[in-house]
This record gives sequence, structure tokens and C-alpha cells, in this order.
Amino acid sequence: MAEPVRIAVLSSGGGSNFQALVDRFNRAGGPQRAVVGVIASRADAGVLRRARRAGVASAVPPPQAGKEETAEFLLETLAAWRSDIVVLAGYMKLVPERVVRAYWGRIVNIHPALLPAFGGKGMYGGRVHRAVIEAGTRITGATVHFVDEAYDRGPILCQWPVPVLAGDTPESVAARVLAVEHQILPAAVESLAAGIVRLGADGRAEWAREWFETEVFTNREG
Repeated sequence: MAEPVRIAVLSSGGGSNFQALVDRFNRAGGPQRAVVGVIASRADAGVLRRARRAGVASAVPPPQAGKEETAEFLLETLAAWRSDIVVLAGYMKLVPERVVRAYWGRIVNIHPALLPAFGGKGMYGGRVHRAVIEAGTRITGATVHFVDEAYDRGPILCQWPVPVLAGDTPESVAARVLAVEHQILPAAVESLAAGIVRLGADGRAEWAREWFETEVFTNREG
């Protein structure tokens, strides 16, 4: 039997997207994928409790680590876990360039808006949803993109729209977007693991033709 594709997660918060990945991949009879570890940016991150409950390895960089020390810690930990794919799921730190280069085309992030809108440094969590409402935007959503050296700038892998309704608050928009994140992130990671999507030489996401012939994109009733 072939070795499973090994998925490592970087997270800073409660870890609900980490949980969505574990629920998808770490189950008996599931696909040949496995979430093998999570690196939290701080020792009090809720994702660490989820990792313990799921029996998944976890690690936290030294609290006073500088940029180079953090890069070395990430590279050593990811290598120890024999990570094939790295997923940023609510990770609030800029990934060091050495790590991006080591996992180029195999490291992805999920962002709670339709990039390139409402992205960049400082745009995370409730800040994103508050900015969406203040801008009067009627459609927001979630984006999975390949990671490069800047916040929220890498090539887009997939997006899904979410309506912004009259009377919405940042909290209500966040809940609606998060539900979508839990669906599209595991699907995007599976597509990457299966070779259905990859980062092309031109710096864009390339999808295999057969993906568009699946029932996901086919109207079976029409």
C-alpha cells in the first residue's frame, strides 16, 4: 500500500479548520492522506487542545525565537514529520521565505474573503468581516491560495462566494464564511494531494481537465 500524503498544519487560533482537515483525512477507511502534526504560533492556542484529542503531534516555536530561529524550527519540525503538504489554517504569522521556498507549490492558506479584496498584513479574523461590512460589499467568501512571501498574495487555488445580508454583523458574516471554509479547505487539500491541481510554471494554479468532468461541476439533473 502506498504511503499516505502527509499534511502538516500551521495555526494560531482555535483550530476549527484544523479539525475539518482531521475529520476529512484522519478516519478509518478515508483517503490515503493524514494530518500528521500542527505547529501553533503560541502555547495557548486552542488548536493544541484539538490536536491532543485527535492524537496528532503538535509543536510550538520557542517564545523568544527570532525570524531565523523560527524558520529553522519550522523546517526541522516539518521535516521530522515528513510533511508533503503544509496548510495555513488561521496562522497569523508571515511564513519565512526559507519555508515558502522549501514547500513551494505545496503550501496553501485559507483566507476569509474573496482575495485580492480584504487581504494583506493585519487583515485577519473579525477585521476582515468588519471591513467587508463597512465597505458595503454584498458578496464576500473564502479563498484558498498558494503561499508566497507576502500576506494573502499567492496564486489563487479556489474561491467560494458568501452573501452579506442586510443587518449582518462581523460575527454573523464570520459564521457564514467559516462554514464555507470547513468545506472548501479539505476539498482543496485533497485536490492538491491527488494531483488534480498544481502550481504551474507560469505561477498560476493549473487544474486537471478531468476535475471539471466530475459531479462537482456537472448538473446531474439538467
